[in-house]
Amino acid sequence: MVLDGVPVTLVRTEGEVYAINDVCSHANVSLSEGEVEDCTIECWLHGSRFDLRTGRPSGPPANQPVPVYPVKIEADAIHVDLNQES
Repeated sequence: MVLDGVPVTLVRTEGEVYAINDVCSHANVSLSEGEVEDCTIECWLHGSRFDLRTGRPSGPPANQPVPVYPVKIEADAIHVDLNQES
């Protein structure tokens, strides 16, 4: 999904909802097409994994984090704060 021009993917895992920028920092591909395991999402192209809480890669080939955003759930709405990157 694109919010205010920013590509974002929402991930529900381990009972939490996370919002992470949907573009891998190593290769310009969509992270939303990768697999989620524990609190990480994998880039499908080269296998880098990013922590959904911090955006930090867990190993090569990516060496730069991707932005993550605070999520707030109210009733049936999910709010993502793009102004507060983590």
